[in-house]
Amino acid sequence: MAGIVVALLVVGLLPSWWCGRDADEWYRGDPARVRGLAEELVAFEADDDRRRAAGSGGVIDRMWGLLAHQMTALGLAQVCLEHPEWRKRYAPIVTRAAAKSLLPEMRTEFTSAWHGKDGLADLDSSNGHAYLSYPALALGMARLIDPAFPPDLAVQHDALIASYERRLLASPTGLLDTFPGEAYPTDVAAVAAAIAVHGRATGIDHTAVLAHWAQKVRAVQIDRGTGLVLQRMGVDGRAHDAPRASGTGLAAYFAGFADRALAEELATVLFRQERSFLGFSAIHEYGNGYRGAGDMDSGPLVLGISISATGFALAPARSFGHRDMFTRLFRTTDLFGLPLRSGPRLRFASGGVIGNALLLAFLTSGPELAP
Repeated sequence: MAGIVVALLVVGLLPSWWCGRDADEWYRGDPARVRGLAEELVAFEADDDRRRAAGSGGVIDRMWGLLAHQMTALGLAQVCLEHPEWRKRYAPIVTRAAAKSLLPEMRTEFTSAWHGKDGLADLDSSNGHAYLSYPALALGMARLIDPAFPPDLAVQHDALIASYERRLLASPTGLLDTFPGEAYPTDVAAVAAAIAVHGRATGIDHTAVLAHWAQKVRAVQIDRGTGLVLQRMGVDGRAHDAPRASGTGLAAYFAGFADRALAEELATVLFRQERSFLGFSAIHEYGNGYRGAGDMDSGPLVLGISISATGFALAPARSFGHRDMFTRLFRTTDLFGLPLRSGPRLRFASGGVIGNALLLAFLTSGPELAP
């Protein structure tokens, strides 16, 4: 009998201990852990630079390339904010990654959806083009930490932010469309984040537009029953999809750049979606009364659990001091992410470049928070 009890304890406790052994180091921003993953993304950007210069192909472009370079820029910039001694090494790479996220080939799906109209050439219109918020935020973070940020990029950045500020102030719902007639509150949270970081980098006051956005998030973009952010909407404020945890989690991360109080509100609702088992945690995608199969935003759903939402939740858990939740979420990330060391570099094998870029941003979240 005693042997059975011991065996059950081992089975129940050993996996969570093993998968959580590095959680505290990540939570504290341990330099060895952070630098290992940062160097993996540095290597990715260096390889991408070589391939582009040689025209040898094999580069990541389109929507996934935009995300990979943008999140690499955000993660490395956050590392620079938390570890200023590394700024000299990483700041130029942040700027290169951010600039690549703005390349035309990164937004071909969006340009096609807008009937061939490139968002950067359409800044004077009322069209939302909210997808450009991702490179705009990356450029802002680069500008914030890189004293050698190129003047020509600064001009582009200023024009893009001015366009977003004008459009957002004119929107009675606080929504801008990503695709024609289709708005994603998470993308608009990235718009607000980009505007806020531009203000930090330039000293320009964007208080009015950020207050307008935050008020409309609370009034229009949050489902009253669940508290979760609606995943897709019309610019008129009508829901096109259910309230979901994946959108809420990523919106909480982006809101952290612009409005700390709103970000914490979204995080509190997100954490109610936690499901735990034997010390591991994951985030359920749908709130009470809603069901769905998930999509590319949530990742494949297993019993309603969202891979994406689980990863996104790491950021607000660390940012807002939820150590125990961060540890439980990290155990799940470690279990399915398959972390591997190669010399000084660390990568999560199952997620590829995009997974590593996302995890660098979420695992180092905190120093980017709005005051």
